Amino acid sequence: MIELFSMKNLILHFTEVAHLAAISAHKFVGLGDEKSADQAAVEAMRTALNALPISGTIVIGEGERDEAPMLYIGEQVGSGGIKLDIAVDPLEGTTILAAGDAGALATIACAQAGSLLHAPDVYMEKIAIGFDFSERIIDLDSNIRSNLRNIALAKKCYIEDLCVTVLNRPRHEELIAKIGEIGVRVHLIPDGDIAAVIATSFDHKNVYMGTGGAPEGVLAASALKTTGGQICGRLLFRNEIEKARAHKIGITDLNKQYHLEDMVKSDAIFIATGVTTGPMLQGVNYQNGKVITETIVMFSGDKIKNKVRLERNA
Repeated sequence: MIELFSMKNLILHFTEVAHLAAISAHKFVGLGDEKSADQAAVEAMRTALNALPISGTIVIGEGERDEAPMLYIGEQVGSGGIKLDIAVDPLEGTTILAAGDAGALATIACAQAGSLLHAPDVYMEKIAIGFDFSERIIDLDSNIRSNLRNIALAKKCYIEDLCVTVLNRPRHEELIAKIGEIGVRVHLIPDGDIAAVIATSFDHKNVYMGTGGAPEGVLAASALKTTGGQICGRLLFRNEIEKARAHKIGITDLNKQYHLEDMVKSDAIFIATGVTTGPMLQGVNYQNGKVITETIVMFSGDKIKNKVRLERNA
């Protein structure tokens, strides 16, 4: 068990890591070059992580080792020290950033070694809600109507008061139609489902549903660990290659439903820095020779949820 004091010291280090990744990615805002933007964020984050006094293992990263030269699943980072599981998405919303749109983030989470779900880079079906509830409210084995009814009962509101955030993708056409038939509003987003899951903790009536990346699901779960939210997810496999990825990292039950306690087994730190300004955070800003970032810091150990402003010479 990592001491509370040590975890709080790690917050300072990891905030700086996200800060540097955001600044590096911001140089590519609106240039239509997703690959270069992501590469810049990855390189900055990896360099910063390798300078930290940790023994970190990337459990959520840029993909398999043969596909990603840096921050790949299983890569060891740090100069030696506390053993940690580390989950990263150096640029959440590459398409958003390339188009110059709102809400791109640099994200990172960590917990003691062996605590974070080692999720392969595949899709995950998800439902998420925010805030503390005494009992489990959501379940992927229930239908959409039952889940929304149970959520409304827990929130003590009408089902029509809810709003479900869904990624705007063709694969979600049936989901969107079913939600509409129930009389619940839908908020479509172009990208960025980590932020969308976290947003359920800031708006009491907000729910997240749909299929997105499994790595993003674990990162979002790390944030919900602090707010007392709930998430459940199930890995989805499109082919035998993706199933082999899961088996390679020790996943044997391919139909398992993962709840928050399965994804994040101990206290966790979650950090996100705004790259482009969105509903949750201000983006990278240059003023009077300084580069300024805004970061949200969450730590489940004592329910810290703060916004931090960092600046350095431009």
